[in-house]
Amino acid sequence: MSANLSIEVNGMHFPNPFVIGSGPPGTNAHVIGRAFEAGWGGVVAKTCSLTDTEVINVSPRYGKLRAAKSNEVIGFQNIELISDRPFEDWEADFRELKKSYPDRMLIASLMECYDEKRWQELAKRCVATGVDGLELNFSCPHGHPETGMGAAMGQNPHMVEEVTRWVKRAVHKPVWAKLTPNITDIRVPAKAAFAGGADGVSAINTILSIIGIDPKTLRPVPTVEGFSVPGGYSAQAVKPIALRMVMEIATASPGCTISGIGGVWKSFDAIEFLLLGASTVQVCTGAMLLGQEMVAELIEGLAKFMIDHKFATVRDIVGHSLQYFTTHHHLVELQAQKRAEREASNRDLNWGKTRIQDETARITSNE
Repeated sequence: MSANLSIEVNGMHFPNPFVIGSGPPGTNAHVIGRAFEAGWGGVVAKTCSLTDTEVINVSPRYGKLRAAKSNEVIGFQNIELISDRPFEDWEADFRELKKSYPDRMLIASLMECYDEKRWQELAKRCVATGVDGLELNFSCPHGHPETGMGAAMGQNPHMVEEVTRWVKRAVHKPVWAKLTPNITDIRVPAKAAFAGGADGVSAINTILSIIGIDPKTLRPVPTVEGFSVPGGYSAQAVKPIALRMVMEIATASPGCTISGIGGVWKSFDAIEFLLLGASTVQVCTGAMLLGQEMVAELIEGLAKFMIDHKFATVRDIVGHSLQYFTTHHHLVELQAQKRAEREASNRDLNWGKTRIQDETARITSNE
């Protein structure tokens, strides 16, 4: 018995719901091609901008948080910016990739300043190359927010709605808004994105953080020429936060499209996002540290899960566990109701419904 792992999302046909998230694993055509060869259902390319947008990366730009006893990497920080490649190179890459991998979903990630013409030019030129969809980066937490881009835009719901509307006005392809977790209530920008016409949202991007201090130098990590800046936190440790935010968006905007992101290492990590309302699951840090080949276990694990739980399609999984969330007030009521039922079952009137020796055993503490 085999499982059908494909899913249709906003008119895009994913052979499986596993997608490389925007970042180093999607940094050029060669790397993206390797991801498709490994079996990923889609790739969101590293975020691009128009060529005259200044992008200068530094090195080192990563830091690891390790578990005290096992030394396993549980947290990862980056101070990496968006792609530093000329946009014309991306246009060539997108065309090449769609020609070579027509059945795999290729999504361009876009980021620009608060300027309608620039966003629309970038979107139109991406769509002209044949990409299947666009993801608007409203969430890069470091570097570009200093110039009003990325998370600085994503923390302003009005801008999220307006920029999304600019792009939707310019193109007729699926558009996802990638949301920042560095906000009090992620449901607010999510609703703003949908109000602007977004076909879906991606959540979450990295959490602004400081990974730690080097005990020898007393300088923050990663250290560049003796200095550092807060960066984006990812890997296994962020998954509980990401799951909560995906659940909140799914509950606040029923039936919406969500691409879940955050801390996926194994197949059940990804399945948890599906159960909480995501229809695709993106992986970036996991692929960087474990290799693009990790998708094989994701595919195998999802197929087994579907067979074990008798899910006919991936769509049947999406949001299945949302029904089990409620309010704390309701939890109190449920517990009180259960307590009342237990107390009622001890009354003398209930004797005689089963054999008397069974009734005796039922209320004997050391039976």
